[in-house]
Amino acid sequence: MAADLDLTGRTALVTGGSRGLGREMCLAFAAHGADVIVASRKLDACEALAAEIEREHGVRALGVACHVGRWEDCDRLVETAYERFGRVDVLVNNAGMSPVYASLEEVTEELFDKVLAVNLKGAFRLSAVIGRRMADGDGGSIINISSVAAVHPEAAELPYAAAKAGLNALTLGYARALAPRVRVNTIMPGPFRTDISKAWQPETVERLARERIPLGRVGEAPEIVGAALYLASDASSYTTGAVLKVDGGLVVPPA
Repeated sequence: MAADLDLTGRTALVTGGSRGLGREMCLAFAAHGADVIVASRKLDACEALAAEIEREHGVRALGVACHVGRWEDCDRLVETAYERFGRVDVLVNNAGMSPVYASLEEVTEELFDKVLAVNLKGAFRLSAVIGRRMADGDGGSIINISSVAAVHPEAAELPYAAAKAGLNALTLGYARALAPRVRVNTIMPGPFRTDISKAWQPETVERLARERIPLGRVGEAPEIVGAALYLASDASSYTTGAVLKVDGGLVVPPA
């Protein structure tokens, strides 16, 4: 199994990679031998993590500024990745956002479009362009980071939930379109303690976790690593079109 998880000689590109779950996945891929491209909107944060990865793990790493909600930024990211590394073996579509709004009727067109662009449009474009290069080359793995909101939507995050449901649909479609050389899967996290969770009310979150999550707590960011390594590596060589729920048991699948 250890050999199956080895990513030596491969290149992983992670959007939203400079913090939270993305950061943990970047570090895990590097620890297992992959070169890593860290992409997010803030170049300084990407470059800082890339420097840490090279220092701590002895692999190559690159920080790239990219707003995945913009088609041209996605295309520029792809070109940069292939110019610098010559290949992308693992693509993680992790970038996401879910702005707070007062009520559904007060959701603006601008907010709605931005949420769908960041959570869905960018993943579509990157999967199309990189996925085709993977399929025409040595193959690869695409991992979409969805959310339990996709199957358990709440009024407070409905545009986000719709986008993540779309991401689940992309997973199934791309798994067929890019087969057999490219595997496409989704990780569907529940609530995790990351930078974004700092806006949560701690007492409310802990109470809801005890009441609604069978494991009795929210996830810690490093706990995403096992699922990510499995789907990125040869350990999942016969897995595609799958949605892997990592939520402490919060959402029960329909019968």
